Amino acid sequence: MGNQMTEMLKGTLEGMVLAILAGRPAYGYEITARLRDQGFADIVEGTVYALLVRIEQKGLVDVEKVPSEKGPPRKVYTLNPQGREQLEEFWRTWSFLAERIDQLHTENTEGEN
Repeated sequence: MGNQMTEMLKGTLEGMVLAILAGRPAYGYEITARLRDQGFADIVEGTVYALLVRIEQKGLVDVEKVPSEKGPPRKVYTLNPQGREQLEEFWRTWSFLAERIDQLHTENTEGEN
């Protein structure tokens, strides 16, 4: 992944993880796998786990320890009402930014044709 992509992901990864959890509860590896399935192949589990700690500390998720067949119990994260509010704010912000960036792109490429 290029440096520009890495920098952009830093600002959006929390929203992406909240969006995944809006679909259903998940544990860290599942979230990482889902991101990789979406084309973010370079995302490492450590980055996702650190983010999960932060969103747990912010009170955006509820956490339940679930027994695992392979090793210690897993922490399963569920988006709570505060997390849903944060996700809605993320989508509003994302829509605003995407519209403005697209507008800039359109304005700057119209003269190239």
